[in-house]
Amino acid sequence: MDQQLLGKSKLGIELAKQINGEIISADSMQIYRDMNIGTAKVTLEEMQGIKHYMIDFVSPEERYNVSEYQVQAEKTIEEILNKGKTPIIVGGTGLYIDSLIYGIEFQKEEFDEEYRHELEKKANLEGLSVLYEEAKKIDPRAMEKISPNDKKRIIRVLEIYHKTGKTKTQQEIESRKNEVKYNYHVFAINMEREMLYERINKRVDLMIEEGLIEEVRNILKKYKTFPTAMQGLGYKEVVEYLENKITKEEMIEKIKLETRHYAKRQLTWFRKNKQTIWLNGEDEVEKNIKIIRETID
Repeated sequence: MDQQLLGKSKLGIELAKQINGEIISADSMQIYRDMNIGTAKVTLEEMQGIKHYMIDFVSPEERYNVSEYQVQAEKTIEEILNKGKTPIIVGGTGLYIDSLIYGIEFQKEEFDEEYRHELEKKANLEGLSVLYEEAKKIDPRAMEKISPNDKKRIIRVLEIYHKTGKTKTQQEIESRKNEVKYNYHVFAINMEREMLYERINKRVDLMIEEGLIEEVRNILKKYKTFPTAMQGLGYKEVVEYLENKITKEEMIEKIKLETRHYAKRQLTWFRKNKQTIWLNGEDEVEKNIKIIRETID
């Protein structure tokens, strides 16, 4: 499995060993139990004795949102600091990271179940692209970070506007008024696009070999509903394949394409973040650790 333990996971573990750290995941899919292969979840063996938090603790049947993540992650940061250790947040879910480094205050609002069903019905009858275009008209800035296939986040943009009359972008700007409690340093691994895409293609092939299709079959058998989990990258495409909507080859190509798009959006997010300190390629672990240690010291 060492092939999979690349990039941020490997760097995070090696860094934790050197600076007496523990790791908090900032990955919106690794939170789910039984979703291991498709999320490239770090195994117990790969953790090498470094404690990891915020992984594998939510049922695929449950809804889980960024405000819940923020509360739990901040409690976990305190827990790690109280042990005299250094919290290391590892992951690429931009909104999760934003919630911590900007002290975003999220609105405690209930979603409108009836309106959500209306949107889902519309997506099924008219196509998700119709909702995507509606959301784009309402909040073009937010939609820059959202894939045309990301049903969950498209619907969320529309829900926020329906409920509050404000766009998601407006809400985020207004909510970034709290003083940030900690001195965060943000690091991102730089890589040439060609090499990144090659790594993505290999990783998807490896996931299929390791049993991603069987993993999804087992989840579909075990759980009744999947309000958020099955919208995850890699999972929704396998569901389409199992429902005979696409061929296996189409499924694999679709996962690769969507993963490349997702990686591009992640890089865009880190480039827009002025705090970001860029590291060398993911194979340069020791050099990257040196940069990080010099920065935090």
